Amino acid sequence: MSFIIRNLSDQLVDVVRNRILSGLVNDDEPIRQDALAAELGVSKIPLREALTRLEQEGLLRSQANRGYFVRPMTSNEAEEVYELRIRLEPDAMALAAVRATDAERAHAQSVLDALYEVTHEHGEGVGAFNRALHRALYAPSGKPVTVNILDRLQVLSERYVRKHLEPLGRDERANEEHRELVQTWLTRDADRMRALAYAHNVKTLEDLRLQLPQHQP
Repeated sequence: MSFIIRNLSDQLVDVVRNRILSGLVNDDEPIRQDALAAELGVSKIPLREALTRLEQEGLLRSQANRGYFVRPMTSNEAEEVYELRIRLEPDAMALAAVRATDAERAHAQSVLDALYEVTHEHGEGVGAFNRALHRALYAPSGKPVTVNILDRLQVLSERYVRKHLEPLGRDERANEEHRELVQTWLTRDADRMRALAYAHNVKTLEDLRLQLPQHQP
């Protein structure tokens, strides 16, 4: 029975996380556990477990006697998340470019194609495919601890990616950068891959600095 509960909790983590990352739940909006449990047809026990895990991921915050709230996006968090990505992601992608198998290379190309299609159709899921593409480019690095850290940073980044893509034309620019990243990655040019990945993340952070109000905690 406990195994089933854990599986259910995993599914609830995915469901609630996707709602937060897609913007269906606004910053500082409370998670109404009774209503959400009824909507999803589950009890509050696995739902509460899922919310606790999302708090550990950094997407929610809890308040005594008030429940869980979506953490607001802040310039300080964007700085910290992207500074960490800038430190870790270029080297991981460069190493992955050298180590990737043929299957992993084909997967990266297919994710890029899907990202282009979703962007062209202005459909939902651009942020999720953006996250999947970055993961496809660093996961073959063979550095499991680094990959785990980057996976968590990617989750925290996704709302900022959505914010970053709001201005007209920004998504086309991002996709061109992604295309160049994948093409370089497929040639196994580690040095150029490292430079492109660094520049890609730095540009995003610079744009977010202009978009997000500056404040100190």
